[in-house]
Amino acid sequence: MQIAEINVAVLAGGLGSRLQGVLPGTPKILAPIAGKPFLEYLIEWLIRQGVRRTLLCLGYRSADVLAFLKTRSFAPLEVSTVIEAEPLGTGGAVANALSRLTSDPVLVINGDTMVDADLTAFLAAHDASGAVASILCARVEDAGRYGRLEIDSRQRLVRFAEKDPLASEPAWINAGFYLFGRAALQQIAGLTRGSLERDILERMPPGTIHAFPARGHFLDIGTPETLTLAPEILTL
Repeated sequence: MQIAEINVAVLAGGLGSRLQGVLPGTPKILAPIAGKPFLEYLIEWLIRQGVRRTLLCLGYRSADVLAFLKTRSFAPLEVSTVIEAEPLGTGGAVANALSRLTSDPVLVINGDTMVDADLTAFLAAHDASGAVASILCARVEDAGRYGRLEIDSRQRLVRFAEKDPLASEPAWINAGFYLFGRAALQQIAGLTRGSLERDILERMPPGTIHAFPARGHFLDIGTPETLTLAPEILTL
């Protein structure tokens, strides 16, 4: 399967509570960066990767996102939306959107992260692995604010390590990009609300999940501190 045939679900319904002090009343995915909302950078990146179908999973201030989408065309990318009536968490958001996600596998991405990685290579590695799910992993120099990933020599995920503010050494972390095959999506379908990480991925047996390493730039705009780094990274 080619990346153009894959449905891409973008999780963009969160409250973005850590950013409310600097972005009051603005959904995180519309955070302005060097004159453009983060969503525009994300869509342009998906187009360059060859993605042709994406579904935005919206919640908080969804009307603002819908209004932005009406201001321009993103051809050749088809952008559609699904709106949750109440906060469902990342797992619940995917479950809520499953009827609109028909490819196998489905690519799910967090709407507040970007990573310098090749999605075609990610898809090919997932297919070759035979795993029910794959996680794209980013290498960071200071892992203190992230949960770390322990990966074995077969590129399989052994363990999710809890976030440790004292763990300031380089490490592999979850970049927030996932490929889910039908078996994993069936597990997600059982959620009415909840977290992809805690309620699905961390409950899979060790060695079940394929880990795909990406060594390029990683950006998470989830805090005021990391948001300030976005212009330098996104305008490279």
